[in-house]
Amino acid sequence: MPSRRIFEGIVFVLKTGCQWKSLPRERFGSASSIHKYFRQWLKAGFFQALWHAGLAEYDEMEGIAWKLQSVDGAMIKAPLAREAVGRNPTDREKKGSKRHLLVDGHGVPLSLIVTGANRHDVSQLTALLDAIVIALPKGKQRFLYVDKGYDGEPAREQIRFRGYTQGSHERSVHAGAP
Repeated sequence: MPSRRIFEGIVFVLKTGCQWKSLPRERFGSASSIHKYFRQWLKAGFFQALWHAGLAEYDEMEGIAWKLQSVDGAMIKAPLAREAVGRNPTDREKKGSKRHLLVDGHGVPLSLIVTGANRHDVSQLTALLDAIVIALPKGKQRFLYVDKGYDGEPAREQIRFRGYTQGSHERSVHAGAP
């Protein structure tokens, strides 16, 4: 099967949110084959490398807005999920996951981690900052805006350790960019 068709099938699933077995057979062939390639490519780091290459090209063409970055998390309910996703801390009976995202000043994703919904935001900040897929420029002032979920002295230490100045959500909303 051509790699392009495999990739199109993977993008179709990601874009539509359909299950692998719902891939249109006449367009993509065997859904199980597409899923097998997805798992192989994921394990091989293909998608991470693609993201890195895309960010590098974007940085050359438009420029990543390194000066202002922000972090936030969002919970996604998963009523049919297995135990591994974790209980939602705001509704202990529902299963779900949480996406933690770091973006530049234009909203371009620089880092993403997915955890169980029962993980507190602040406990994931270090992993999120460590998962940035492109090298941070050195010697430039950078502001990292976080909401209260990522607040606390351990988080502030990690922010300073990585060369950021911490902005607050309230400050960014009311006072604009520093």
